[in-house]
Amino acid sequence: MKKMFIFRSMFIFPFLLLVTQLSEAAIFDIRNNCPYTVWAASVPVGGGLQLNPGQTWRINVPPGTSQARIWARTGCNFDGSGRGRCQTGDCNGLLRCQSYGQPPNSLAEYALNQYSNLDFFDVSLVDGFNVPIEFSPTSNGCTRGIRCAADINGQCPNKLRAPGGCHNPCTVFKTDEYCCNSGNCGPTRYSRFFKDRCYDAYSYPKDDQTSTFTCRGGTNYRVVFCP
Repeated sequence: MKKMFIFRSMFIFPFLLLVTQLSEAAIFDIRNNCPYTVWAASVPVGGGLQLNPGQTWRINVPPGTSQARIWARTGCNFDGSGRGRCQTGDCNGLLRCQSYGQPPNSLAEYALNQYSNLDFFDVSLVDGFNVPIEFSPTSNGCTRGIRCAADINGQCPNKLRAPGGCHNPCTVFKTDEYCCNSGNCGPTRYSRFFKDRCYDAYSYPKDDQTSTFTCRGGTNYRVVFCP
């Protein structure tokens, strides 16, 4: 009997652990409200998926996931094997992304169950802008979302213009003033262009004070392209 108990425990414990992990996973609903097709990307969980107008993609994100990004790719063309190219947000030519996207791309960033079991989330324009975006909690009584729906592509300064989007100055000029490689930088006239239009979004790498938001761990979220 004792051996049988040990044998059963070896199988029951991993099963209970799996159930616990699944129950704690955060649900992310990603919706394309744009009047055109986008190819949603999600790293490190999810990969990528084509979303026609009105379509939604749901992913379950394990607790503790960090350095995570969700973004829209535009102007894509993939073959049957999932290889191709996108005009904005391309991730090494793969439909199912395994790495971050190529600027310009509007980003929803997050880290789950971090310090004091808080989720940290933001919308970042540090890699530029391609598609309007909203990133909002949908549970746990957390109601403060982030919305960036301005016509940044249409108003983009000439030096930052890119096919299908608007570059951040770091991508264009590659200087420490804009890229903050030394960790010592501040807002510039270009970062203010983004901040004036999307106040809650990151406009340069050190723009933490007004651009990082938190919810209790276990919260679910929604990302909407063209809110």
